[in-house]
Amino acid sequence: MQTFSGNILRLYSQWPLWLLAVLWLLQSCTTPEKPKYRIGFSQCSTTGSWRQAVLAGMERELSFHPEVQLRMLDAQDNSQRQQQQIRELLRGGLDLLIVSPYEAGPVTPAVQEAYRRGIPVVLLDRRITSQDYTAYVGGDNLEVGQAAATYAARLLHEQGSVLELLGAPGSSATAGRHQGFTQGLTAFPNMRLAAQVTGYWNATTLKRPLRLALQAHPEVSLIFAHNDNMGRAAREVLRELGRSKQVRIIGVDGVVLELVQQRVLTASLLYSPAGEDAIRLALKILHKQPYKRENKLSTIVIDSTNVLTMMQQHEKILAQQNDIELQRGLLQTLRATYASQQTVLNGLLATLLGAIVLGAVAWRSARKNRQINHQLALQNAENEKINRQLVSKNEEISFQRNQLEELSAQSRADTEAKLRFFTNFSHELRTPLTLIMGPVEELLAGSANLTAPQRQDVQLVRRNTQRLLQLVNQLLDFRKIEVGKMTVRATEGNVVDFVQDIVDLFEKPARQRGIRVLFQVAEPVITAWFDGNILDKVFFNLLSNALKFTPDKGRITVSLQASPDGQHLRVSVADTGPGISEHDRAHVFEWFYQGNQQAAGKGSGMGLALAQGLVRLHQGQLTFSSVPGQGATFTVELPRELPEALRTHAEAAPVHFALDELETIKGSFPDTTPQPSPDTELLVLVIEDNPEVNDFLARKLRSDFRVETATDGHTGFRLATELIPDLIVCDVMMPGLTGLEVVAQLKDDWRTSHIPVVLLTARNAPEQQVEGVQAGADLYLTKPFNPTFLLESLRTLLANRSRQREHFRRQLSVAPDTTPASSADQKFIAELTAIVEANLTKANLSVEDVARSLGISRMQLYRKVKAVLGTGVTDFIQSVRLTKARDLLLNDTLTVTDVAYEIGFSSLSYFSTSFKARYQVSPSEFRALHTAPPN
Repeated sequence: MQTFSGNILRLYSQWPLWLLAVLWLLQSCTTPEKPKYRIGFSQCSTTGSWRQAVLAGMERELSFHPEVQLRMLDAQDNSQRQQQQIRELLRGGLDLLIVSPYEAGPVTPAVQEAYRRGIPVVLLDRRITSQDYTAYVGGDNLEVGQAAATYAARLLHEQGSVLELLGAPGSSATAGRHQGFTQGLTAFPNMRLAAQVTGYWNATTLKRPLRLALQAHPEVSLIFAHNDNMGRAAREVLRELGRSKQVRIIGVDGVVLELVQQRVLTASLLYSPAGEDAIRLALKILHKQPYKRENKLSTIVIDSTNVLTMMQQHEKILAQQNDIELQRGLLQTLRATYASQQTVLNGLLATLLGAIVLGAVAWRSARKNRQINHQLALQNAENEKINRQLVSKNEEISFQRNQLEELSAQSRADTEAKLRFFTNFSHELRTPLTLIMGPVEELLAGSANLTAPQRQDVQLVRRNTQRLLQLVNQLLDFRKIEVGKMTVRATEGNVVDFVQDIVDLFEKPARQRGIRVLFQVAEPVITAWFDGNILDKVFFNLLSNALKFTPDKGRITVSLQASPDGQHLRVSVADTGPGISEHDRAHVFEWFYQGNQQAAGKGSGMGLALAQGLVRLHQGQLTFSSVPGQGATFTVELPRELPEALRTHAEAAPVHFALDELETIKGSFPDTTPQPSPDTELLVLVIEDNPEVNDFLARKLRSDFRVETATDGHTGFRLATELIPDLIVCDVMMPGLTGLEVVAQLKDDWRTSHIPVVLLTARNAPEQQVEGVQAGADLYLTKPFNPTFLLESLRTLLANRSRQREHFRRQLSVAPDTTPASSADQKFIAELTAIVEANLTKANLSVEDVARSLGISRMQLYRKVKAVLGTGVTDFIQSVRLTKARDLLLNDTLTVTDVAYEIGFSSLSYFSTSFKARYQVSPSEFRALHTAPPN
């Protein structure tokens, strides 16, 4: 019941909103329609009875079209203002423009602008100097002038003098009426135009010049005024001169009929205001109905004979217009009453509908209320069941949480145990490393009988032992920082000298690669409290990284300066290397992280992480900035003063630096490695990015092979395609192109697909070895490797390659055209054989021609054929010729001479000698043995 009553209350509370919405919809249905069309009217002037008649006519016509909105602007007989007003109308948005120009020329550009923008333009009464308009409506001024001339001649009995009272000089009406009047007078020779006075359509300004003209021409007996207003002014001047009865006046407009009735004007030519006609024409254009472009209204002469009739008709029209306006007002009242009644009726209907809806909703709510109560009972039972399940689940989650806490504690204990084992193991490494370093140092210092290669191998052992010892020390430092056992023992000293000593250590290895090392300092002495045994590891790691990533001929800049407040000092190390990628920036200071950037040597991924930990331990901050392609800058900011707890006043222990890790072995010793004997043709290409391993492999292999080396995958692949070596030894983990990618590209290129590849790597997992073999490697050796085992493996691979060459030669000698192209080498042999067979008839077929057809160099072709078949290209061409000759000799229709010429031999004796050398019988004997005797 509560649900039912609640629904009823909500319905009643929403009922006023429903009623208002319905009433609003009904009211919107009775709202008068807004104007659909917008018409702009540029009137040159609103003064004068004729102009007022134009507006009155427009308003009468628009009363029948409430969907049209008219906006009129008065130019007040100013052409410049009329131009501005036309453009103002255009900016306001129009569907059609009506223009009554004051002067034709000045208004023309504005009218053309509207017309070219696609707005229809209707000219009223007067024209412009262009044809860019839609339609014209108005009287024919030429006809008006001619009618005035004819009527004047009739009044004066075709004899007399006439004065013409002109309008504005630039007006099309003035020009038309004057032209028509002068043309009309030519039909009456005794009629003379005695004078002309320009009145500018202004009754005030024309009186003085008119008075002077009349005084100068007393013979004038008739005045033709271009409008009635100027005619009325002329009558006033005549009265002043006492000549009112002698001179007759003809005007133009015919709007104020009282002027003719009261004898102010003798006659007036009707010039229709055309307001109604302009609106009707505009509506035809807007409604896309047919219309005439030129709409000229006719004229009549109004004089004493018909003026009363005209006045009666005019009064009747005005009375009818008043009746129409009255009926229109009554109709609007009726419409308003109807709309009000309709609103009330609609409200009643809406109320009834609402009551019906309320009843239906109430019934439906009562029905649903019973259903809801039943559903609520079921839902309550379901909720109780869910609650019991939630309680059980919470108990299970609590148990799991306790287990997780126990596992977390166990994990922390295990991690701590692993770290202790890791630290103890690192400590244990120091003893064997010390035992290795001692004898090695004695050998280098005390043994003078070492050969140069032996001394180079011993120094290689020392360098890598020192490197391993340094890694162990870094691991121990890392552990000390983790457990908080590393302390700062700072002494006061000159930081400039300290950093200078470290920078000087990098001068030699940098000079060997053409890298400039610049040390920039603001002051010669900057004192601070610092621990040299901590900061030397920081700057050593930063400079080591800079040297690794800076390309040859690059630059490393180390700058040292105090902060403006003097409380801190800032040391920055900037290089011109490749910079740090967006992906690597978030991981730069992570332990054991190695990015994908190319460098001169591989690191352990601990240097920057250790440096950051040491700087923080020294209460400083290590930051970096980088622009890809332009280098990176690492900045160390340290306080110049440290707390007393971190200071020591004992003499600072000397700091020892070791730079063996960065020294390059290339060019350290004269190359006295035994070179292969001159008859050794086997070439091995070594691709290894580590310079020490690269040099070690090259020295060990040069005793048996010719050796070429490359330090990255791209260079190695390029050398492989250029040199076509007999065997390739390649590292797997290299920057840029990895060893697996190099193998894949070598096997996909038919020029190098035959070359055996040995992969060397520290990745010794079984799945990694499978990955290398799947890439196409012939042998996968893990580091460290036995040099003797490596040499024997290379010899075995080359022996297998020799047996494969013999197999290819046997296949080629049996049936070269049917050998299946199951491998890249077989495809190469098939393509090479096809090129030779296609050119067998050429006696001068050369190795260069064949190489050019294959798109490779002569040397590449020679080494490829030699590696695959074990023979030269010329011998191969000869073999194909003789194999073809053997088949042709089985054809009885060809002579031996024909066969020789067919396969490109220009000498029969040379052909016979070559054939016998290969098959141990002459061509004739071969034919006799393999051709059946005739029956």
